[in-house]
Amino acid sequence: MSEILIILIKVILTLVWLLVLTLYSTWAERKESAVIQDRIGANRATIFGIRMLGLFQPFCDVIKMLFKEDFSPKFSRRFLHTIAPFISFFFVAVTIAAVPFGSDLKIGGKMIKLQIVDLNVGFLYMFAMLSLGIYGIILAGWASNNRYTTLGSLRGAAQLISYEVALGLSLVGIVMVFPSLQMSKIVGFQGELLFGFLPKWGIFLQPLGFLVFFIAGLAETKRVPFDMPEGESEIIGFFAEYSGLKWGLFMMTDFMEIIIVSCLSVTLFFGGWQVPWLLADGFHFPWGGHWAMSNLVVVLLQVLIFNLKVFFFVWLQILIRWTYPRFRYDQVMDLGWKVLIPLSLVNIVGTGILMSVIK
Repeated sequence: MSEILIILIKVILTLVWLLVLTLYSTWAERKESAVIQDRIGANRATIFGIRMLGLFQPFCDVIKMLFKEDFSPKFSRRFLHTIAPFISFFFVAVTIAAVPFGSDLKIGGKMIKLQIVDLNVGFLYMFAMLSLGIYGIILAGWASNNRYTTLGSLRGAAQLISYEVALGLSLVGIVMVFPSLQMSKIVGFQGELLFGFLPKWGIFLQPLGFLVFFIAGLAETKRVPFDMPEGESEIIGFFAEYSGLKWGLFMMTDFMEIIIVSCLSVTLFFGGWQVPWLLADGFHFPWGGHWAMSNLVVVLLQVLIFNLKVFFFVWLQILIRWTYPRFRYDQVMDLGWKVLIPLSLVNIVGTGILMSVIK
């Protein structure tokens, strides 16, 4: 099997995984919000009379968006108005390329990485791609030629730039304790043990860093309580002048960002695909037992655990959205500049002091 064919298969499988999970994240949000509000939620879509708890609803939504009128205001800047959602969607989608889903899988004597590209600077690549998505927001608001959409895009630019500072600083501690920018190596470091039994996950070494990262990541997804760019309870929104598939692309991008934040949380702080005490040949328990497994079973278990961790953080972010009220704009900016950034700096200094003392 040629290298190009292997990469193509990995790209297709990863994108299918991302898009299907994005679709069903919309279903999960509708169901979770329904439980919180004592409603039934989406359950009308049926196939041959079978409802399956509304699991067909996401596909019905896609069909509706494909055939819905694609409206563009006469006063808009048509070309930029058209490409803006594709820019946002593209830069978030390609971020998944650097995420490792499991250890190397052995097929026919050949070791295949469960990762599209294992970049030496995968850590920087992911944040570079996420930060470029802001251009879609700015273009959408400005190209709509509407003062309210422009105000929404300006809010989005200010918020995302502010929280990207805190987001980047919160991860400096991770690079200090796991000295690499390669995502697979960062996950590999977390396969070690602390005190002979505790997994060496980032959450145990950088609890303050994770707290800052997760809050900043929530703000980067532009969701309640950080939905300043869209302002669902206001008339402000950077994609207020969109409809049909282009509107759907912006919504899918929002849900994709939730998945990417979940993947980063799992990969950097919760061991990624690592399972406590599971090595390449099976479980090695701290009390001395050994449970042998084949390479295929080990890799499948790692992929399953990685997905379960990601599902948990997707659920957690949806729960937060439907639990907390939205902040005022000044409160959002104060939290980023006056709380999260100082805390991330404290985390960097504290990590440096502890590492120098331990050494």
